[in-house]
This record gives sequence, C-alpha cells and structure tokens, in this order.
Amino acid sequence: MIEWFTVIQVVVALAAGMLAIVLGLAGRKPNDLTMGATALVELLLIIQLVVAIVSPAVGNEPSGSLLEFYIYLISAVLLPIAGGFWALIERSRWSTVILGAVCLAVAVMVYRMNAIWFVQGS
Repeated sequence: MIEWFTVIQVVVALAAGMLAIVLGLAGRKPNDLTMGATALVELLLIIQLVVAIVSPAVGNEPSGSLLEFYIYLISAVLLPIAGGFWALIERSRWSTVILGAVCLAVAVMVYRMNAIWFVQGS
C-alpha cells in the first residue's frame, strides 16, 4: 500500500458518502453525480488492488495478515458494484442513501486496510 494514496481514498470515499447521504435525505434519486462519485471510489479501489498486488513484489511487505488485508480489499471492491447495481434497479431516494452508506463503509474498510498493512504486528 501507499500511505498517501490511502489518505486520498479515505477522503474521496468520505466526501462521496456524505454527498450521497445529503442528496438522498433531500429526496434526490440516484443521478450522474452520485453514481459518478461511487464509480470514482470504485476506480480508486481497483487501483489499490493493483498496488496491493505489486507492493510485496517490490519489497513493501504488510506488517499484518495479508489474507485479512485481501479479504477487506475484495469486499470493499464488491460494495460499490453492489450499491450501484441496487441504485440502477431501484431508483428512489433511499438508493442514493445506500450509495452514501456504501462509500462510508469503503472509507472505514480502507482505513482498516491501512492499519493492517502499516500498523498491525504479525
């Protein structure tokens, strides 16, 4: 993992989550803004997946369990896809809130992945 990239991921996911929750509670249905913000979170997660695959090969080993890290990462990658699918099927204000909750969950998961990689002892 790259620490500065992790910080960017958490900030983007928090911003996307808060935006979607505010818009959803204001009665807005999923639109290009909320779906695009969720797609950006997904794109950053895919980049993180590539970085996580390459990092151990270049000497950036995790301090915690690599298996636990990948379980978090794969779960986080699947969340925006599932939330976006839900938002496309059920076009209601609550779908927008769900997109926000998904993004906030991803922010927490990326923070935990950071702790597994850099802080947690084996």
